[in-house]
Amino acid sequence: MNMYMHELKSLRKSAFIWACVLIALAALFLSVYPGMANDAADFKKLLSNYPAPVRAMLGINLDYITSILGFYSMIFSFIILFGAIQAMNLGVSILSKESRDRTADFLLVKPVSRSAIVTAKLLAALTAILTTDIIFYAATIIMANAVKTGDFDGKLFFMINLTLLFMQLIFLALGLAISVFFKRLKSVLPISLGVVIGLYMIGALISIGKDDDVVRFISPFKYFDITYIIKNASYETPYLAVSAVIIVVSIVTAYIIYIKKDIHAVS
Repeated sequence: MNMYMHELKSLRKSAFIWACVLIALAALFLSVYPGMANDAADFKKLLSNYPAPVRAMLGINLDYITSILGFYSMIFSFIILFGAIQAMNLGVSILSKESRDRTADFLLVKPVSRSAIVTAKLLAALTAILTTDIIFYAATIIMANAVKTGDFDGKLFFMINLTLLFMQLIFLALGLAISVFFKRLKSVLPISLGVVIGLYMIGALISIGKDDDVVRFISPFKYFDITYIIKNASYETPYLAVSAVIIVVSIVTAYIIYIKKDIHAVS
């Protein structure tokens, strides 16, 4: 418990900053919605001039774009990108920071098992992400109600926002697994940005290609189709299942390797 609280204390500032970043991003885009809704026909006509592959890459669906849920789904891809960077950065850093800060010797001589160390750090990271998402959801539901021009389905709005948590769990687990393969990481940002941006670009390329359900498995950014959620009020089961498998396998891998690996505090 002491280790968990110590880790949580060290993460609270970054969690607050990321929550503010996500809220500011949502506020920036949602502030445009009332003006867009007033000129919905012209806005829709403008977007219809975009090539279909570009609309697909940006998550623009002309059938829903003038509703607040449809508009929110278009901007949500950028919010997910930032949320994934936060989670990936957390995943890569929580186990590697002891070697990077040269405090590994101090930590590992404590009468706690390595599995307990991983568990405490993982729980702290999960708490930070959940806190970020709860604050973000509370802020966005208030903003959505403030700018709406008509009623919208609160359940669908919640389901769309919940995909942010799903994506963050995937990238947190991936970052955790990746970090244990390095003896020491001088900086986590290049890896975090490289993996997240790389998979995001792959997802964008998939969007502009043929509609292939199998190819979508390559990038987690394609696992949660917001248009599908709005139409069906549900998630696509195969991609939800693959997400769970990625999370479990990545976390188990991190446990196994971290327990067995040699960790040096000083180079």
